[in-house]
Amino acid sequence: MKKQIVLLGLLLMGIVAQAQKMPVSYNFGEKYNDRYRYSNLLTIDDDGTGGYILVRAYYQGLILRPKGYLIEHYNADLELVTEYNYKLKGLDFVDGFLKNGQLNLMFLNYNEGRHEYEYWVHSSPIIAFDFKEKKLLSISSEQVDHPVGKNYYNRNFSRGFTTAILFDEDKRGFVISTHHKRGKDNKHMIHMFDTALNKKFEFDFSHEIEEKNYAFENVAFSQDLQTAYIVGKAYFKKKRFQVDERKFQYELIRVNTNGSSSQSFVDPGKYPEALYPVRFKNRLVCIGFYADRKDNRYNGIAYFDLDPTSLNINSQKYNPFSQQFMEDKFGREEDKVVKNLIFKGVQITPNDDIFFNAEEYFVTTGMEVTGAGQRIKTERYHYNDIVSAKLRPNGEMDWVRNINKTEVTRGDGDYASYSSYCKDGNTYFFICTAADNPQLIGNERLIFKQGFSRNRNVFMISLDPNGALDYEKVIDQQEARLPLMVSKPLKDATADHMLFYAKRGGKKQLVKVDFN
Repeated sequence: MKKQIVLLGLLLMGIVAQAQKMPVSYNFGEKYNDRYRYSNLLTIDDDGTGGYILVRAYYQGLILRPKGYLIEHYNADLELVTEYNYKLKGLDFVDGFLKNGQLNLMFLNYNEGRHEYEYWVHSSPIIAFDFKEKKLLSISSEQVDHPVGKNYYNRNFSRGFTTAILFDEDKRGFVISTHHKRGKDNKHMIHMFDTALNKKFEFDFSHEIEEKNYAFENVAFSQDLQTAYIVGKAYFKKKRFQVDERKFQYELIRVNTNGSSSQSFVDPGKYPEALYPVRFKNRLVCIGFYADRKDNRYNGIAYFDLDPTSLNINSQKYNPFSQQFMEDKFGREEDKVVKNLIFKGVQITPNDDIFFNAEEYFVTTGMEVTGAGQRIKTERYHYNDIVSAKLRPNGEMDWVRNINKTEVTRGDGDYASYSSYCKDGNTYFFICTAADNPQLIGNERLIFKQGFSRNRNVFMISLDPNGALDYEKVIDQQEARLPLMVSKPLKDATADHMLFYAKRGGKKQLVKVDFN
């Protein structure tokens, strides 16, 4: 009997120890009824007093069309305090953010009477919603399909007008790029604003586009918000290419009121991809991937240290993927390639170590037959493996790991993909899957598959300061009856917690995860 009690005690201790493996606790808010079954989460932020503001676009009708924006205000206890229905349609939502108690919703609109595209911001205090409209800028152009340029692998400049809006990591400011071409007129402007909606400068970039078209991807700002560092692809227009050349190169553009300068990243036999600028106090760094060939088959991680003023490259490093990384991803198979990696996030430690992660993302198309016998084209969005790396301040790679997962969706990707958080040298990833456990492949590799259940488990994967991998199911699907929008959390580094929105059908709630 004593042996049985001892064994039971040891078993319970093991269960408790296992349950506490990941340093987190979580809290579910109350479930609320929701009348808008079809919606997309646009933005989530803290209200400055411990509460939270969420904005969703909702859709209604036999053929679902956008009808307005539902704004939800929660208190610190995850209780829904107020809802506000901002009935607005006909505008294309671009982005949204909260600044000094003001909620700002940004739209792009085509004014048919004036024949111009207009950027508008609708702003309201969150204590009493009363939206006021402000036009940021306007650009004369004919109306085109899909004017907002956001394509990871190709960019179409033949439509006549294309625009992009880029925020920095901390949403201190943003740049709006507008490129209009009609006949011999070819104008590319760069507009910079802070998030108080003050215009910092406007710069005519047209002189740079005689030979190249620019597709901007990421931005960083100087501490005083007077200079923008924009990374993008420069597509050559008239140059003749060899078979082993590609038609674009990555460039870093430095822009302020005094003018612009650029630095290209071109090395024989090296092709940078997915570069991201990081501004330190006295340094400027670009990190990303690189390939040994002109296609997007990546071979490792690229690092460039630049002078913030002259943009001269002080040092550069090409860190090839480690054997550990290749075995993570492919096991013992040979002649496999890494491709389609999209940058997701970066975090700098107090020691200037760099943690960054990316995701294997691509789109496939196919045909489906409807109930009426019609064949329609469909697109599937794939959110697959996670890549995470740690670089030392000098750009040398400590480690790089691959976390295998497969997810595919035909519509809202909020429930797919992942989110990450860094604390005390550890990197944590959250994924939401219907699978009960990861699948073991070849006795050496784990893969998280999507599963088919309506309910979702929340897994937490950790990488310690040495790159050692561990995982745990932190929220069971029996508790999380509503799936979490795991790719769109609110991160609060000062309070060490993350906030997730959970929704299905007519039910919704908040889920808060605290790091202990």
